Amino acid sequence: MASLPRLALIAGPTASGKSALALALAERNNGVVINADASQVYADLRVLSARPTAAEEARAPHQLFGHVDGADTSYSAARWAAEARAAIAAAHAEGQLPILVGGTGLYLRTLLEGIAPVPAIDPAVRAAVRAAPVAANHAELVRLDPAAAARLHASDTTRVARALEVIRTTGRPLAEWQAARTGGIADAVQLSATVLLPPRAWLVERCDRRLAAMFDGDAAVEVAALLARSDVPADAPVRRAIGVPEIAAMLGGTLDREAALERARQATRRYAKRQYTWFRHQPPPTWTRAEELDHSSLIQLFELKLRNRRLT
Repeated sequence: MASLPRLALIAGPTASGKSALALALAERNNGVVINADASQVYADLRVLSARPTAAEEARAPHQLFGHVDGADTSYSAARWAAEARAAIAAAHAEGQLPILVGGTGLYLRTLLEGIAPVPAIDPAVRAAVRAAPVAANHAELVRLDPAAAARLHASDTTRVARALEVIRTTGRPLAEWQAARTGGIADAVQLSATVLLPPRAWLVERCDRRLAAMFDGDAAVEVAALLARSDVPADAPVRRAIGVPEIAAMLGGTLDREAALERARQATRRYAKRQYTWFRHQPPPTWTRAEELDHSSLIQLFELKLRNRRLT
């Protein structure tokens, strides 16, 4: 067990302080910070995705940040996991500590537990599902896969669509395919994982403050540049990122600044709540749940774990 290569993981909801902790850990331990956030992969969204700044990236190596063009509509958790495995292996080969940091649970689960062998989705089914209103899709999911419908919020467009297109194409619920996952790395590494779960009131206030700073900064310029790109489809994932639809409406004149900001605040709060719930209940109980954000103590805990034992 002790001979397994080391891997650190810092997870949690948006705005919980993951990036700052990862950078501090990397600076002390010859680390490489590896992104595990679905929005931060896009080159077009440095501001709205709260990617590390150029100055922060200069303090320690960073991988898988801003490396995907917004026009790429095929980027997936499986592709990210393959890239993350390569980045982790490269760090190990150089004698560095790979540090995964992010809040996309699907990415982390795909990397650690493996990929569900779901067959290719029928394009006609996918087109029909993506064209239907999310409320109609959720109602259909209640009929075809009630267990999935009970797990998913009716407004969770992406996950509802995924569950519905899988059962329509294969006749089997997505959960059955996920139970047959293969290719995870959890048993091949010495994993030290911490989930940041700060007080909810603190998190909401931090989300609101950070979002307001984005609106006061270059977020509108960033979205305007994205909207000006004719090669980025209207339904591209990058266009659905929190803040993009709201600022697009502001730029188009259908919302004023305060209304757009408030709508983005509500979307961010809902997202943070979903993440908070997922990270409180889904990861293994051996992952550390940190409710206090004392970086010095958390770093010492990481270093103790990495020296002494394997955690999964």
